[in-house]
Order: sequence, then C-alpha cells, then structure tokens
Amino acid sequence: MTPQIPQTDSIKELADFWQSHDLTDLDAELEEVIEPVFVPQTSVLEVPLTSEQVTALRRLAELRGVNAAALVQEWVSHNLQPIQ
Repeated sequence: MTPQIPQTDSIKELADFWQSHDLTDLDAELEEVIEPVFVPQTSVLEVPLTSEQVTALRRLAELRGVNAAALVQEWVSHNLQPIQ
C-alpha cells in the first residue's frame, strides 16, 4: 500500500514523514500549487505622513533601490526590539 502524505501544518510531522518516504512513491497524490503555501503573518499599520515626508521617503527608497514600504519595514525591523 502506498503511504499517504500527512494532512498537517506541522513542520515537524512533515519533516519526519519526508525523512522516511520518497517523493516518487507518491506521484498519484501530488498536485501543483500556484499560490504560496506558507504565508508570513503580517499586519498593516497606517501611518499619516505629510506629502513632503512621502516625497522624501520615496526619494530615499529609490536611492537605496527599494520601494518606500520596504524601506519603512527595514527601519522598523532595525529599530524595534520585541517586548519580552
């Protein structure tokens, strides 16, 4: 009997399963997935900025080769420490 791929979100369970099974033995169960399987958990926070601040932010981001949102995310990640 062919083993079945576990229906779980547990990384450990899946890792354990794939340590002892070969992908080629499960061809009949495989299906192509187009959308991301693991989506990072994020939240959106609106921050009011003046038009001058937005312009400056976009210029700085462009100079660094990123978009404005990526630059703000970098600043937040760099400057905020998780609260213990």
